This record gives sequence, structure tokens and C-alpha cells, in this order.
Amino acid sequence: MRLTSTNDITKHYRHIFLAPHLDDIVYSCGGTLGVQVSSGLRPLIISAFAGAPATNQELSPLALQVIRDWGASDAQSAIRVMEERRKEDSAALDYLQADYLWLDHPEAIYRGNPGYYTSKEQLMGGEVHPSDRPLENELGKMLVELHDRLPDTAWYAPLGIGRHIDHQIICSAVDRLVQRGAKVYFYEDFPYVQRDPGALEARIQELGSDFEYTLVEISEMMPLKLEAADMYRSQIDSNFGSREAMHKAIDTYAKNIRPVETIRLERYWVTR
Repeated sequence: MRLTSTNDITKHYRHIFLAPHLDDIVYSCGGTLGVQVSSGLRPLIISAFAGAPATNQELSPLALQVIRDWGASDAQSAIRVMEERRKEDSAALDYLQADYLWLDHPEAIYRGNPGYYTSKEQLMGGEVHPSDRPLENELGKMLVELHDRLPDTAWYAPLGIGRHIDHQIICSAVDRLVQRGAKVYFYEDFPYVQRDPGALEARIQELGSDFEYTLVEISEMMPLKLEAADMYRSQIDSNFGSREAMHKAIDTYAKNIRPVETIRLERYWVTR
């Protein structure tokens, strides 16, 4: 079920997952969603950067470079891509029986005129632009207000592995929850975590917190997770190359967390 406002978030949401983009939670936490739903819970996913560019927006060279992979070439076609991505997200999360809320912030490639980020190197591994700090503060304020209403809720947020700008912003905003003693579980950003074997350790060292991990066994939920991941059709080629390669990447990573042939896991990091 789709929520339309943070005002719709009530105390029965005991597990809230924070997604930078519309596919992040299924890729990173889809098995955990399945486990929670099978236990009678109703998890909620809040996707922060689910907005589209303005209809008359002149897209930056970086934005044009990125959206070509999605079959788009201007603001109008980029808007159609976002509409399609929302349909994909609805299908995947309805299939998993999770609720969801889309915020209307545009993703990093559409922010700024001229654009705040001018290269893929800045987008993936650069520093957050000073003009994005008010957005980070706005998201942090929203999370604190929700935490005050929902003090017993567990939160799930990206570690920021791969240092995608939007993932960094969510991770930084969530630090306000950590400072207030909220239960925060940081997930491993997929597919970025499996592209660089040293990225997880590098990110944990960068954050400088004293982390320990907890594991969720998702062996029985892996078919469900893969089926939901298939529903993000617009993202498969650009992220993985093919459906088969995506299935292999997701399954191999879940197996290698603890290499036992029949066990599949998702791992979360919490501050001590």
C-alpha cells in the first residue's frame, strides 16, 4: 500500500527502511522484508529521491549521460522514466506486501542549475555539494520528528558503500537518529558493495563508528527477493547487464557473507 504523507505513518510501523532510490531496499534488504512479512509485520519503505526533474529543466551533461542508459534523452523522457520506475517499485513492494512512501526530492543528477555534480566520479565517490546540505538537514529533521512519534521503531539505512552522493546524504541524515539513541541498522548498499571487495571496510573506517554486525537468514526468502528484483526492469541492464547476471550477483553475495552452501544472509551494522 502506498502512503501519501509522513502523517500516514502510525505506530504500527515497527520497521522503517530508508531508501535513497526506488530499487535500493529490494536489492539490499529484500530478504529481510520477506522474513518480517512472514512473521506478521508490515514494514514501511521511505524512498527519498523519487522525484522527477522539472518539465522545462535543462539537464546537465552528467544527467544526460546517465539517463541514456535508461533510454531517455531530455527532461520529458526522464519524467516518463521516473513514472515507470514508480510503477516498478509499486509492483515489487506490493508483491512483497510492504508499504511505501515516495518523497518528491529529485536525485542528485537533477539537482542544481548548473548541476551540482558534473562527473560520474563526483556522483560516485565525491563530496556532498554545499548546496545539498539544506536537503540533508531537511531529511534529518523529518526523521527526528518521526522518531519522536515512533520511539520504538527500528530504522534501516544505507551505510553509503560506494559513496553515491544520495546514499551519503541519507546516511548523514540518519546520524541524527543514532545520536538520539534510536535503533538503527545500516545495510550494505547493493550492488555497490559487491563491486569492490574493499568498499565495505573502507566505508566503515571512514564513518569512524564502532560497529558490530547482525545477520538475518533469508535462505527461504531468496526466490521472493529475486522475483521482486526482476520487477525493476528499467534498472537491470545498467546495473547488472542481464537478469541472469543480477540473480547470480545477488545470490553469490548472500551466500559469501558466511560461505555455507545452503545458507543465504543479509548483514546489518549497528553502533555499539
